[in-house]
Amino acid sequence: MNTKTVLITGASRGIGQAIAIAFAREKYNIVITSSKSADELEDTKKIITGMGAQCLDFLCDAGSYDDTQKMFEQINACFGGVDILINNAGISYVGLLTDMTANDWNRIVSSNLSSVFNCCHQAIPHMVHQKEGKIVNISSVWGCIGASCEVAYSATKGGVNSFTMALAKELAPSNIQVNAIACGAIDTSMNSFLSPDEKTALIDEIPSGRLGTTKEVADFVFEICHNNSYLTGQVIRLDGGWC
Repeated sequence: MNTKTVLITGASRGIGQAIAIAFAREKYNIVITSSKSADELEDTKKIITGMGAQCLDFLCDAGSYDDTQKMFEQINACFGGVDILINNAGISYVGLLTDMTANDWNRIVSSNLSSVFNCCHQAIPHMVHQKEGKIVNISSVWGCIGASCEVAYSATKGGVNSFTMALAKELAPSNIQVNAIACGAIDTSMNSFLSPDEKTALIDEIPSGRLGTTKEVADFVFEICHNNSYLTGQVIRLDGGWC
């Protein structure tokens, strides 16, 4: 069994689930979270344990500091700490900014940005003590260039990108690397609101001529976490040449 532990937030399905499976293949200790999808989270855990990896699952709001603190207390007691942190939890909001409520805004900021602070704040002390660690934040190309009718989502992902670059400088002396993957159009349920015609039009805009897959994101995350300790502070677009 691998003695290292990886935490993936928002891992009940989609990109998070694919990342968890990629690390489970290498028999990491896996910790997965979801804010409300208990059944899907349990299904993901069954896949992971079926591959021979140990797994803890938490129904946890990563946007709540109290929730993440309680979760880390249990992780630390069981595995000693988190060696690799993948901040994947997030939600989208499609619509005019003027149609958003203050609650809508606060919810997306909490889910997409505060969650990154909460988990990093809890994970970093162990990494500093070990003098090594990896943090990968799953971001979006909209955090780099912005998207009409996704102002709040773009703002939070832009915040994640800046957070990544700044924290990487802070943690580099401790041999902790922090990077972000700015995903383009990936084939997940987050794009389920698109009609068939809208999906076709989107694909026509992408030079690679297709949507990305969750496995491609997962494989890239795994590669970043293993192959280069000099790579840090980067926001890397994975978008098929789209943006």
